[in-house]
Amino acid sequence: MITFDCKNADSLVVGIENGLNLEQEFNNYADQIEAIISDLNKRKDKPGQKLQWMNLGYSEETAWYVKEYAAMVDGRFDDILVLGIGGSALGGIAVTNALLRPYWNLLSKEQRNGFPRIFFLDNIDPDTISSLLDILDLKKTLVNVITKSGDTVETMSQYMVVKDRMEKELGDDYRKNIIATTDMRTGILRQIAEQEGYKTFVVPDDVGGRYSVFSAVGLLPFALLGIDIDEITNGIKDMDLALKNTDIHKNIAAQSALIHYLMDVKLGKNITVMMPYSSRLQYVSDWFAQLWAESLGKSENNDGVHVHVGPTPVKALGVTDQHSQIQLYNEGPNNKLIDFIRVENFDSELQIPKIFEYTGIGYLGGKTMNDLMNAEAESTRVTLSDYSRPTLTFTLPKIDGYHVAQLLYMFEVQAAIAGALYNVNPFNQPGVEQSKNYIYALMGRAGYEESAKSLQLKMSSAV
Repeated sequence: MITFDCKNADSLVVGIENGLNLEQEFNNYADQIEAIISDLNKRKDKPGQKLQWMNLGYSEETAWYVKEYAAMVDGRFDDILVLGIGGSALGGIAVTNALLRPYWNLLSKEQRNGFPRIFFLDNIDPDTISSLLDILDLKKTLVNVITKSGDTVETMSQYMVVKDRMEKELGDDYRKNIIATTDMRTGILRQIAEQEGYKTFVVPDDVGGRYSVFSAVGLLPFALLGIDIDEITNGIKDMDLALKNTDIHKNIAAQSALIHYLMDVKLGKNITVMMPYSSRLQYVSDWFAQLWAESLGKSENNDGVHVHVGPTPVKALGVTDQHSQIQLYNEGPNNKLIDFIRVENFDSELQIPKIFEYTGIGYLGGKTMNDLMNAEAESTRVTLSDYSRPTLTFTLPKIDGYHVAQLLYMFEVQAAIAGALYNVNPFNQPGVEQSKNYIYALMGRAGYEESAKSLQLKMSSAV
């Protein structure tokens, strides 16, 4: 199991102005945490609660369907192209970057054991889209369109471009190269998929995009790439069992959620820095940023009171950002809680050769990059505590499907518990909707004519 170390957030280490009396706070909030965890598990099977993501690790039917399809198309495609944005892409990017061999798309087919390359189009930059489509052989490309609502502007505009080009190059056979992951019953993409005859997979009801990585949204691309789906679901189930424990002293998601919450509301540390010490886990920070920002950044609480709460997530990478951000974290405003992700055992051990022994770098010879990575992480953590900067550390025994799934699921439960502590709804995102409406108006969607007029006035007055 992954482990959690919170001692460097304790006031004994970083001082009473910047740390918490963790034992006292755990005892103070023990009853509330017990109630929150019990409530989440009681509500997770009820429709409309947006908690079905807690059951995804147990969905044997979904796992069976994605593995069956992956086996059916094995060897047919050289490339997978995922069209999606936000929760439809970030989880897939994070997990594939973690679990596939580094530089996967640059490896030969033999080095990839016959599995395809994968590309995520999670933006609408015309240069990026055009350049990628120019290098892909669309006859050997499987396109996975992912949007639950079916009318996500960015994803559907990508789809329209790709579908048009595929139809021109492949003729009627293009339909065999497109699969859709969307709502089971409703939405524009569901309608199009049925008309076109695409193979479809389902984004379950009551699963928001940022909590969907372990649905077909993520599991399908993973299976197509040869990633062990069973290893992932086993990791989720084991972590879920551990996080059902209502005792805060034995529940790392509850401990971390409470520490983040109290650091914000009691000590003014409203910035959460996510800093993995592994390049393979770099995009976990991107995924976490959406989860943390959209779940907790709310203008109103559950009682309708205007509160404008929410910690701000910042992405960092160890050791890269020791040379770009740590100066600020050590000597700048003390308004941050830094989360480290450590890896106990890397897949490779890389020896530093014993050369240049007569120079100032000779001491490195005979050590390993593994030693250096761990030394960098530990020295940064200790240095931050020297400057009275609180930190938390999550450690994975190794990077594999089992432990990466545990980490992501733990962060999802942490966000749900934190939402309850802030007394906000961690499963909606009303602040995103206004921007969507303006996009519809600017692009000429029917029914948004008045919004377009109002927006044009606002735009001209702003100038």
